[in-house]
Amino acid sequence: MRTVAVLPIKSFSRAKSRLGEQFDRSELAAAMARDVLGALAATPGVDDVIVVTGEPLPDDTGAVFVPDPHEAGQSAAAQRGIDVAGDRGAERVLLVPGDCPALDPDELGRLLRDPADPPEVVVVPDRHGTGTNALLVAPPDTLAPSFGAGSMARHAARARAAGAAVKVRAVPSLGLDVDTADDLAALRAALAARPALAPRTRAVLERLPAGVA
Repeated sequence: MRTVAVLPIKSFSRAKSRLGEQFDRSELAAAMARDVLGALAATPGVDDVIVVTGEPLPDDTGAVFVPDPHEAGQSAAAQRGIDVAGDRGAERVLLVPGDCPALDPDELGRLLRDPADPPEVVVVPDRHGTGTNALLVAPPDTLAPSFGAGSMARHAARARAAGAAVKVRAVPSLGLDVDTADDLAALRAALAARPALAPRTRAVLERLPAGVA
């Protein structure tokens, strides 16, 4: 089944406002996005990667870049990527955020190897169990994404309303998105145990001032 990953990336200057002003958030956001992009490129079962962004992000992975000049939010950017994926022959789409730099290609590859029986939506929750850190949707137009607070239940409801089967699957390395100082601390602890992951993000974290997460 041809699987296309869609990665919406917010402008780095606007990213991660909840982390405060103690350090350069844009540098961290850029590093996380590039680590996620590298992990997707290394994931078995991902046939193509579409990045929806207004940033001139350096890339040597062969990803397709789609401009996002209006930045109407993660859901709108994800939908833009879904539309392009459909035009490129995707049979299912994987929606992944740009702030999960600990993403493990082997873990994600195992998720993609699970047999699919479309129409089907697989929801990967955040570490709190209420948000959505990834969606695997077959076929791509099964539902319109709706990220934000409480999105796991909302995505499940939308999938069922569309007549699709719903699965909830934990992918530990995808649960580590970064919005708050607590999230940053959890990411730092996870990376300490997995030294091969997220090299760009790790380098930024090592330079953070003392006392920051």
